[in-house]
Amino acid sequence: NVKVILVKSFARIHETNLKKQGMLALTFVDKEDYNKVQEKDRISIVGLTGFTPGRNLKVVLHHADGSTDEFEAAHTYNEQQIGWFKAGSALNGMM
Repeated sequence: NVKVILVKSFARIHETNLKKQGMLALTFVDKEDYNKVQEKDRISIVGLTGFTPGRNLKVVLHHADGSTDEFEAAHTYNEQQIGWFKAGSALNGMM
């Protein structure tokens, strides 16, 4: 089950489509953090209760060996799009 898409950059239309589907579309603030991600990592997003426009979220990588790494991820959500995310999709947000 995918809920977060974490990338170096998005094509704008792809990012918008992910938002409408209720996905969390994030980008690396520091592109070097990409190198911290390992194949079998589990990812936690910290700060979703305070999810607001313009505020980065913290990503915690839980590596298979038990170690962790943390870094900041950026988003471009506005208030309406945050509503879509919380509702599960833009369509759910209309109901």
